Amino acid sequence: MNPDITESSGNVFRDLGFYTAAESLRVRARLMAPLERSLREQGITQAEAAEELGTTQARISALMNGKIQAFSIDALINMLDRAGLEVDVNVRPKNA
Repeated sequence: MNPDITESSGNVFRDLGFYTAAESLRVRARLMAPLERSLREQGITQAEAAEELGTTQARISALMNGKIQAFSIDALINMLDRAGLEVDVNVRPKNA
C-alpha cells in the first residue's frame, strides 16, 4: 500500500491546517530553536536558565519541551537578548 504523499508548502504549521496562526507559529519556532540549543550547550539547569533569562523554571521547561503556544514573539526576543543572542529580522516577498 502506497501512502499519499503531499509536498510541503515550506511551513509545517500551514500544512497541518493552522492557517491563521501559521506564520506566527513558524517565527516562534525559529526563535525558540537557537535559544533551546544555547541552553543545552551551556549545560545549566532549568533553574539557572530561568534566573539568567528573567523567567521561571516552568517557562524554561515549556521552552525545552517545544511548547510554542506558551510564548509570544516578544517574550522570546527578550529571552534571546538576555541569553546574549542577537535576533536578525529579514522580510522578503513570499516565494522568494
